[in-house]
Amino acid sequence: TNTTLQHRGCFGSVETSVEDGCLFGSLQYISALVSYEGESIAELNEAFRAAVDDYLATAQPHPF
Repeated sequence: TNTTLQHRGCFGSVETSVEDGCLFGSLQYISALVSYEGESIAELNEAFRAAVDDYLATAQPHPF
């Protein structure tokens, strides 16, 4: 099972919350805390991609 997402050179985790019935994760290998969540794999992937795009758009010159 692949538990890592990748988009535009960024990696993200995939976690599950049985209590909340959702999927969530955070961008990996960066100093900032950037998280995302969804109720399905498709929603999680969409939220991850949006988080990466937003992070790269707002990060200072060296986002990694």
